[in-house]
Amino acid sequence: MRPMENGLFSSLLIFSLVFSGPGSAFLNFTQIALAQTDPLPGETVEQRKVRLEAELVQTEKEIASWQGVLKQKQRETASLARDAAILNAKVQEAKLVIRARNLAIEQLGKDIGEKEKTISTLQEQIDRSKKSISQLIKKTNEADAYSMVEMALSNDNLSSFFTDFDSFDSINISLRQSIENIQGVKREQESQKEILNTKKGQEADAKAVIEAEKRQVEKNEAEKQRLIQINRTQEKSYAQVIAEREKKAAQIRATLFALRDTAAIPFGTALQYANEASQKTGVRPAFLLAILTQESNLGENVGQCFVTNFTNGDGVGKNTGRVFTGIMKPSRDIAPFLKLAEKLGFDPKGQPVSCPQPGGYGGAMGPSQFLPSTWTLYENKIASALGVSVPNPWMPRDAFMASAIYLAELGASTGGYTAEATAAAKYYAGSAWRTRGQTYATNVMGHARNIQENMIDPLQGV
Repeated sequence: MRPMENGLFSSLLIFSLVFSGPGSAFLNFTQIALAQTDPLPGETVEQRKVRLEAELVQTEKEIASWQGVLKQKQRETASLARDAAILNAKVQEAKLVIRARNLAIEQLGKDIGEKEKTISTLQEQIDRSKKSISQLIKKTNEADAYSMVEMALSNDNLSSFFTDFDSFDSINISLRQSIENIQGVKREQESQKEILNTKKGQEADAKAVIEAEKRQVEKNEAEKQRLIQINRTQEKSYAQVIAEREKKAAQIRATLFALRDTAAIPFGTALQYANEASQKTGVRPAFLLAILTQESNLGENVGQCFVTNFTNGDGVGKNTGRVFTGIMKPSRDIAPFLKLAEKLGFDPKGQPVSCPQPGGYGGAMGPSQFLPSTWTLYENKIASALGVSVPNPWMPRDAFMASAIYLAELGASTGGYTAEATAAAKYYAGSAWRTRGQTYATNVMGHARNIQENMIDPLQGV
């Protein structure tokens, strides 16, 4: 049964709040998320499009209905039954949202297929044009090798000479026109590829959101069943359940959040800094925390160094005493590093920076791992956002804001999996983000998921 074809389904969704477990009247997750997005027997493309659009409209109406149920339950007196009802409303709303997203992905898939066909057709035009140009160039070279004098002497009369000359001129005109044509087709192909990549990014974003929503549905369903069981057996009071939640939240906030090149801070403090940075830049707190987590993990492997020679940038490992050459690039970073040391009043030979990487320099500072030259470029923006005179790259709050500002400029503030993953790759690898930055980005997105779902979400409403 398709949910939009039976009015009884809507009534059950809106009014059934009887918690009868797995045997309840609600459609299961798979039915709602995957119902009939494939073509029906004998259905045309246009009929399918109309059907999916109608189902999407109906789904959105039912989402609004469940949002109303949720608001109503939230106004009721606090109790285990009320909390279970709220979770149930959230679960049913999320299932419908997932279905709506699946319908949108279905349309994106169709658009992607059409764009790929267009690009393939354009490539065929380009290939034909290249072949034509190759033939015209061959004819042009043959004509160029045949001098005007030879052309005139080889003809019996002047009329034939001018006929050959016109043919030569026609070849050149055709060659020029073919080149202009292939340039135009090439531009159109690049435009279509850009549109295709955008749609693929939208599809990837929608799928990532669906996966997150599925996991949340499973958690909410499990918690709902737990509350129902507690309410039936009366094994705990509502106050005891709330106390358990608050205890768990306190443990999360107290958990130490590791930072590179500085002491760890409580997660509650880290989240506070991340929220502040998010308000200024639009970068999602979980994503910002994931970047700093990944940098901390890298720091465990890469280690810390001291620059001891401010002429050539050489120095030693902080913990090993190993001699390193090229810790800091002299022409780029030493001068701004020494200037920062003067402003903040630290000993430049005793301040840890990153050790050099294979094939490159180190010298990056603090949790955000900005090079001294890069920090100088962002110093005023960081100071303005935080209301401080001189920001310090080793202070967690300053480092959080620095990373958030930079990530926003890299596109992370637009939100979505694709934008965040791309920003993460660029944060690490710069212009080489498509190759060298992908593993880093994958790790960051994994951290972001864990931080959001297991550390930030449990704190909501506590």
